[in-house]
Amino acid sequence: MLTQSNHKQTFRFVPTTSVPVDPKRVEAILKQEWELFTKNTGKSAEESRRSVKSLPLGVTSSFQHWDPYPISIVSANGAYMTDVDGRQLLDLSMGFGAMFAGHLNPTVIEEIQSSLTTGMLFVTPSPTSTDAAEMICKRFKIDQVRFTNSGTESTMYAVRVARSASGKMGILKVEGGYHGSYDPFVVSAKPPLDKAGDPEEPTPVIDANLVSGDIYVVPYNNVSALEAMFEKNASKIACYIVEPVLENLAIILPDAGYLERVRELCDEYNVILIFDEVKTGLTAGAHGASVRLGVEPDLITLAKSIGGGVPLAAFGGKKKYMDFVTNGKMAHFGTFNGNPLAMAGVRAIDRLCTDEALAAAETLNQQALDRISEIIDEYHLPAHTVGFGVKGCVTWSTTPVRNYRDYKATDFAIAEAHWLFALNRGIITPPGLDEQWLISLAHGQTEIDLLVEDFREFAKALRA
Repeated sequence: MLTQSNHKQTFRFVPTTSVPVDPKRVEAILKQEWELFTKNTGKSAEESRRSVKSLPLGVTSSFQHWDPYPISIVSANGAYMTDVDGRQLLDLSMGFGAMFAGHLNPTVIEEIQSSLTTGMLFVTPSPTSTDAAEMICKRFKIDQVRFTNSGTESTMYAVRVARSASGKMGILKVEGGYHGSYDPFVVSAKPPLDKAGDPEEPTPVIDANLVSGDIYVVPYNNVSALEAMFEKNASKIACYIVEPVLENLAIILPDAGYLERVRELCDEYNVILIFDEVKTGLTAGAHGASVRLGVEPDLITLAKSIGGGVPLAAFGGKKKYMDFVTNGKMAHFGTFNGNPLAMAGVRAIDRLCTDEALAAAETLNQQALDRISEIIDEYHLPAHTVGFGVKGCVTWSTTPVRNYRDYKATDFAIAEAHWLFALNRGIITPPGLDEQWLISLAHGQTEIDLLVEDFREFAKALRA
């Protein structure tokens, strides 16, 4: 039974009854699926052995690695990728939203090719960057924006703006939240529970190689804990940075009223509210999560979905805060900021991501969620479905996951088996156990059917 309703613009279905899955059955599936994986991915294994000699872990970003080795991709088009073994894979990761338009989208290619006829990098003001800034401001309902090249840069600079504007240095974040690789954001990103302390008042878990500064941690969806934090420390806290919907832990939805109360408390205690929309952005809807959810932050960070696959990110928000960039108290630099290729990506996405196009993708996602929910019910699985915008997931828990501690109590063994089962049958979602699919503009009914029927086969395997 639901103990707390989720925000009305989000989706969660929890069955009323379920039957546990035999752990020995899960263990048997995992053994079988890892054997199948290694049998069918010999060239990925060879590529991994080659790449580890020049790349730590053999990958360009540590999240891409898994044991015994990850899949190596040679090409992609539309909703599909091809690996070095020649297998076609349905891409349901889509770069966490960076490929929201689809791989090699013709409109994106057209805009980039047009850009290449005029120049790749000016390192000066240009009408192209002003045009793109106007598009971003209009779409996401913000006053001003600055471009960067990665989500980490954007969250880092947003915090620096908040520190400059407030005169305070402390940062408040959510336990389990991830905002990039800037030192303070790595604190308690996925902390071991034996070091994390009281669930109501988490201990910041700081790796030995971090210089975190003045960092505070609160549980998500816990208004009383947030209010207690502000009562005690608001005089030192510059900002509260939070994903409006957590998408680093599968998908964790805000409770009804939570974000509204966060907004009120930040105003009451003079703390700047930053919404990290690096992962939500356009995957939440045509105008982002803050507009969709009806709560206006002071600052917002964007990346991935706004660029059509080109490296691009941004931070922006209310003019009274962005004025601290204008007055030089928060200097923001970057040779590649607003480069013509990235601005071409903005133009392409602005053309593609109409309200109608995003509504169509979301309708397909909702269909997948509804059909998978029916399968969960049919097989009495100890799981439930969660969705927001064009993203969805199956969470292996019989109760809603509302924070990091709930997430840690989910069944990671079944989650791994589910991910690997799909991968062996030509469907790739993000590596690791934070399964989450993304229905892009390149996905259609055929791809939804593949996703749903693959889940049905996995359900049959669990109950065999």
